[in-house]
Amino acid sequence: MTTISHIVKDILNRQIFLQEAINNEIVSYNKLARHLKPKIEAELGSEVKHSAIVMAIRRHAEKSKNMLQKPKFSYHIETIKTDICYISFEESSTLLPKIQTLYSTVDFKKGGILNIIQGNFEITIITNKRYEEELLDILHEEKVLEIVDDIVSISLTYSKEFLFIPGVIYDVVRLMAWENINIIDIILTTTEMSVIISKKDLMRSYEILGKFAEKGKTN
Repeated sequence: MTTISHIVKDILNRQIFLQEAINNEIVSYNKLARHLKPKIEAELGSEVKHSAIVMAIRRHAEKSKNMLQKPKFSYHIETIKTDICYISFEESSTLLPKIQTLYSTVDFKKGGILNIIQGNFEITIITNKRYEEELLDILHEEKVLEIVDDIVSISLTYSKEFLFIPGVIYDVVRLMAWENINIIDIILTTTEMSVIISKKDLMRSYEILGKFAEKGKTN
């Protein structure tokens, strides 16, 4: 049976920014109840008391607060890579063999990076800006879909349980989305998450993620 509480929970779970505002206690339950009232009544097909919606929001907020008080799965910021580029190519039968030659071009001992992300229809290469011209020369016959410069990578290191803990990626993404920071890409390994962002967002991102990491250590 569909209840007011179920509808409120469903709406707030789908609207993550609204849920985040509730978690930060910057939302008026009365005003939010008035905002949600038409949607709830439309779904239930009957009138609903304003006070009942307020109560449902309050209960949901308390449950969310209790969940937030649970120990966080902590990480620490391992490395920051600046001056990197993000280049997407249309997938082709000739592209992959050419990409193999790039590994001999990048000097990993001197901080070189080379991440290859293969999708169904395109392949993206993330590497240092200093290799961009040479990379484009090697792949000059391939169709370039997108080139993004002035980007950086922040790498977060977790313990080995990272892959099996629900919500770890969400915790990072929601913090950055709440601050209106765009994530261009995310690269994952078994114990590491690298977040690709615009260079202009580096300091803010470092501050936000750094505070979160400190909270995780204290829990």
